[in-house]
Amino acid sequence: MNSSPLEPIETNSAPKPVGPYNQAVLVENWLYCSGQIALDPITGEMIGNGNIEDETRQVLNNLLAVVEAAGGKNSNVIRTTIYLTNLNDFTKVNKIYAETFDNEISPARACVEVSNLPKGGKIEIDCIAWLGESK
Repeated sequence: MNSSPLEPIETNSAPKPVGPYNQAVLVENWLYCSGQIALDPITGEMIGNGNIEDETRQVLNNLLAVVEAAGGKNSNVIRTTIYLTNLNDFTKVNKIYAETFDNEISPARACVEVSNLPKGGKIEIDCIAWLGESK
C-alpha cells in the first residue's frame, strides 16, 4: 500500500507527458500542474501553425483538462506562470487568458519571455490550483 500523500493526475483530455513527469500532482487539496504547450491530446501534434491565439487557446484547454481531471475548474486556479517566446504577444495572450479566467478573483500570475519552448511552441502555461472547495 502506497502511503505517499502524492497522487499523480492523468487524463486523456490533455497531452501525455513527453518526459519523466506527470500532468499534475495532487497533494491534499493542492494541485500542481505541469506546463502545457499547444499539443493536440489525440494526435500529439502542435496546434496553431505558429498562431499565438490558437496556441494559447489549446494550452489553456489542455491545462484546464488536467485541473478538471482532478475535480477542479477554472475558478480553482490560484497561480499561473506564462512562458512566451515573444513578449510582444502578451496583449493577444492576455485577452484570451482574461476570457478563460473570467472569475470573481483572477489567479495570481507571472509572465516571462524565454528563448525556446518544446516542439517550437510560442507559449507554455503551468498552474497551481486549490481544490479544497470542490473535493
